[in-house]
Amino acid sequence: MASSKSSLAILLCLMLVVFGNVALEAEARAFFVFGDSLVDNGNNNYLATSARADMPPYGIDYPTHRPTGRFSNGFNIPDLISQAIGEESTLPYLSPFLTGDRLLVGANFASAGVGILNDTGVQFVNIIRITLQMQYFEQYQQRVSDIIGPEETQRLVNQALTLITLGGNDFVNNYYLVPFSARSRQFSLPDYVVYLISEYRKVLTRLYELGLRRILVTGTGPLGCVPAELAQRSRDGNCAPELQRAASLFNPQLQSMLDSLNSEIGSNVFIGANIRQSNIDFISDPGRYGFVTSKVACCGQGPYNGLGLCTRLSSLCPDRDLYAFWDAFHPSEKANRIIVRQILTGSTDYMSPMNLSTIMALDAASNV
Repeated sequence: MASSKSSLAILLCLMLVVFGNVALEAEARAFFVFGDSLVDNGNNNYLATSARADMPPYGIDYPTHRPTGRFSNGFNIPDLISQAIGEESTLPYLSPFLTGDRLLVGANFASAGVGILNDTGVQFVNIIRITLQMQYFEQYQQRVSDIIGPEETQRLVNQALTLITLGGNDFVNNYYLVPFSARSRQFSLPDYVVYLISEYRKVLTRLYELGLRRILVTGTGPLGCVPAELAQRSRDGNCAPELQRAASLFNPQLQSMLDSLNSEIGSNVFIGANIRQSNIDFISDPGRYGFVTSKVACCGQGPYNGLGLCTRLSSLCPDRDLYAFWDAFHPSEKANRIIVRQILTGSTDYMSPMNLSTIMALDAASNV
């Protein structure tokens, strides 16, 4: 058994060397993104909602130095994954520029404020809930089919890479949004997590039914450590324990559910990206990563710059690379780069059952 494991490890290493360059420059591999504000590339700019990042200083470090709808000072996680695989960034699905050949690159369906549950983020009113994101994906496939035909469309979808980020808002913008929220009266926290996982399973199963075969699924991040929660729930600067408990319950059950789905399918379709582990690295030891703080947001107001939105009137740090958090909830571009580096090359402490570089090498080898 040990010998076979060693042989497999050697084979994978050889494949990474031989096919690494091919993998990172694979032709016409579409990229699809579903989820919330951590991965929204600007869909909410086209909606009448307060969950928007369409005003300065958002985008201050983006190449145009203008807000794009990304909840970042610059690039977000999908942008950096696109760069790593040698593709241009996907456009928001609602963008009027997403036409013709641009559709073949993929599309970003994510919308700030959404969660696994449709009642998450109700205060934002007009957002693209995950059920609608998937309906838009069906619509996308029809649009592409009109360009390249149904068979090529199916091939494009089957060979695509997909990223989905959900779950955080189901806690901070639902269960813990207000004291004695409807969901907290309905469920104890452990039972709520079980319910969330069961509903998430339905979402992921539907994505598989729609033809997606390589899906990166992220964890929630350390919910109690973001500046917004420190400002509202922490008296001593330590992470809010109840939200940390929520994340510690959710993430392992999410990975178990992904393992179960892969076992049923008989293939590693779903890849767990334990973002919580990545974030804890630079939150617990920010200096190691070149940050001066992982508690205070670069842009905001109030304690830890964690209250309200990032606006022109907010306190703004002069050097965004020194801050782990850009605003009250979202990592800075530099922090996003750390997260994506772990997605690309991280060990099984971060990625399960394999990292993105290994996935790309295996897929490139199977297509040779």
